[in-house]
This record gives sequence, C-alpha cells and structure tokens, in this order.
Amino acid sequence: MMGHRILIVDDDVSITEYLKMELEECCSELEVICENEGYLALNRIMTGGIDLLLTDIAMPDMDGYELYSRAKEYNEHLPIIMMTGFGYDPDHVVVKSRKAGLKDVIFKPFDIKKLTDKIKKRILGE
Repeated sequence: MMGHRILIVDDDVSITEYLKMELEECCSELEVICENEGYLALNRIMTGGIDLLLTDIAMPDMDGYELYSRAKEYNEHLPIIMMTGFGYDPDHVVVKSRKAGLKDVIFKPFDIKKLTDKIKKRILGE
C-alpha cells in the first residue's frame, strides 16, 4: 500500500483517534483523516482524494446509510466499510446499505488485524 487516504467517521472522538493511531502505527503507508460529523465527511469526499471510507452507522447528523448513499453519488467506486457496536442497528442501516451494495461491516470492539486486512482487500483487492 502506498499513500492511501482513509477517512474515518464516528461521532465518538475517542474512536476516531484510537483508529487513527492504530492504523497509522501498523500501516505507515496510510494517511488517516478523521471527521466526527457526517456532513463534514461528505464535504471531504466531495473534494476528492479519499481512497476508503470507514464510517459508523449511527451519528447524530446523518446515519451511515445516508453517508454511504451520498458518498456513492460522488464516487461510485469508493470502498466503504461500516462499523457498529455489538451489532446494534435499530434503524436497519446495515441491511439497507447491504441492499445498496455495501460489502463490509466490522463490529466494535475492533480487531485491528481484521480491520487492516479488510482495508487492504478493499483498496488493493488483496
């Protein structure tokens, strides 16, 4: 992997900071950008240069499905991984997103090795 930019979106700052630290430590080729609001993340996606989106399913301003759908409008080839805590999905965000083409969901707490493997698979097709 060489110079790939990952956008992590979660309204919990401790999660975005933890993932940024872990991912950059284990994969020096990754540049990790964090946002804590869906609309700010969407603005980043619209400006381009994001190679993968890792987003929570539940956020105050925009749920993961809305972010998934709107991100795909700007970049239909953008790989997206959704994350959720313990399978918690009362609004069926994951189900709706899977029907729209979502391939990967990870569960909190994270197994960083599994997450990095998914990221490599989605970016490089490994």
